Amino acid sequence: MITQDQLKDILDRADALHRYLNIPQKQVEFEEEQLRTQAPDFWDDPARAQAQMKKVKGIEKWLTGYKEVRTLADELQLAFDFYHEDMVTEGEVDADYAKALKAIEDLELKNMLRQEEDPMDAVLKINSGAGGTESQDWAQMLMRMYMRWAEAHGYKVTISNLQEGDEAGIKSVTMEIEGGEFAYGFLKSENGVHRLVRVSPFNAQGKRMTSFASVFVTPLVDDTIEVYVDPAKLSWDTFRSSGAGGQNVNKVESGVRLRYWYTDPDTGEEEEILIENTETRDQPKNKEKALLLLKSQLYDRAMKKRLEAQAKIEASKKKIEWGSQIRSYVFDDKRVKDHRTNYQTSDVDAVMDGKLDGFIKAYLMEEGEN
Repeated sequence: MITQDQLKDILDRADALHRYLNIPQKQVEFEEEQLRTQAPDFWDDPARAQAQMKKVKGIEKWLTGYKEVRTLADELQLAFDFYHEDMVTEGEVDADYAKALKAIEDLELKNMLRQEEDPMDAVLKINSGAGGTESQDWAQMLMRMYMRWAEAHGYKVTISNLQEGDEAGIKSVTMEIEGGEFAYGFLKSENGVHRLVRVSPFNAQGKRMTSFASVFVTPLVDDTIEVYVDPAKLSWDTFRSSGAGGQNVNKVESGVRLRYWYTDPDTGEEEEILIENTETRDQPKNKEKALLLLKSQLYDRAMKKRLEAQAKIEASKKKIEWGSQIRSYVFDDKRVKDHRTNYQTSDVDAVMDGKLDGFIKAYLMEEGEN
């Protein structure tokens, strides 16, 4: 049975969210923005109309989220009072407490995602480090981990490019994670080098080995985000996508390779951005998606300069080796530890099955305090 202090904590946190989210102001904003959608010429400009609808829905989600928190907190108060009058059971009160606590923690977590890019979909790229088959297998394990996390949270995952390993695993993969809320806001915590320590199944002597793989996450822009691409710096190659043989071999050059020369606005240094896309057998669609991935990278770089939160991703890539990792996965010791927050768990299997929310929350809370 919960205590009076636990009840007070729920009610205090619900009141605090009302203040932090400025619910009265959000209600006014919602009504004003909704009125704009009723203009007779609203759908004359579809792109602008969609951006406005997205804005309205974004505000509405905050109001709906807070309404749920308030309702559950009030129901908990009633259940607590009714228990002392023998009208509900101890188990019913505890169940109401668990529901209210989860709703509050979920909204508190989203309240930490205040950057413009946080609500966007995400592009997640994994590269295996040095070490051949072992690190390529590790990269594939990470790919599965993020796919499981995305699936559990209702996101759609699309693989836009995948390079198979020489014997097992993968050399690299690019995944788009979309269709839900705050994909980038949550996954930005995964940016960095991930270190695996285990007895390798690929080592005949059964030695304990260390492998590395890097994860890079950028926001996935959509048609409502304007990003300038200089056509003079853009070039295309096409190639045949690999197939499984027989009738499945791609006999046309549907794979596309985009090359773009990016000039750093601060230093003037030039760098080639290379993007490959083999998502479909339709070359125009692959070109369209590759261009979107390029815009996502350009937006990410501009965003990081604008926020001055960190250097642009490509310039800040650390060498995939000892000392640069953000998280260690030690299978033999049953331990996964994040070196930035010191958050750790002994449930390695759950983590590899996509249970990453504890790490994500710890990172966002620490980031919010900085």
